[in-house]
Amino acid sequence: MTVTTAQPPTDGGEALARSLAVNLRRFRMGQGLSVERLAALSGIDRSDLDAIEQGGGVPTIPLLWKVSHALEVPFSSLFSAGHSSGITVLRRADSKLLTAQDGQFTSRALFPFEGERRVEFYELRLAPGTLELTDAHAPGTTENIAVAAGSVEILTGDGDHRLEEGDSILFEADVPHGYRNAGTETAVLYLVMSYAEPLFA
Repeated sequence: MTVTTAQPPTDGGEALARSLAVNLRRFRMGQGLSVERLAALSGIDRSDLDAIEQGGGVPTIPLLWKVSHALEVPFSSLFSAGHSSGITVLRRADSKLLTAQDGQFTSRALFPFEGERRVEFYELRLAPGTLELTDAHAPGTTENIAVAAGSVEILTGDGDHRLEEGDSILFEADVPHGYRNAGTETAVLYLVMSYAEPLFA
């Protein structure tokens, strides 16, 4: 698997790559894992993990999910830059945007990557005909998705569900699942991911 640079935010992606490098190394060493052991647990090549820890680029979304699952930490904790309190305004221009499938699928965080949390909020965009498959998340994880534009199929452990603009779905995400754009225009989804309990962040 190759570490692929995602579509960068306005800072060129450097801040995102630095956060990934610091947090991956911190989590890995905190759990007493060698790079080789984490590679075996996640199914990711050691060279890809080395590249992330050296700040060499922002990996694809599926690769990062494999890393967070192997480390048993929330996806967002890989990007955490520390804790803050009070009001936080997140500008679109400063968003941390991750891509997959050559930009056909994007995920934009709508929450600050800080501190310990049980809920995460994302904007997802799928180009027409795109199918994005996701590995199982931590036990007890649920996804609540609302369709803001387009038509999609949500693939769950209980079957496939077609949703149109304005529809929503809540399902258990601790099994493999996926999203398919079933229409002819870009689909826009809003995803709220809830963990059964806060994982160390």
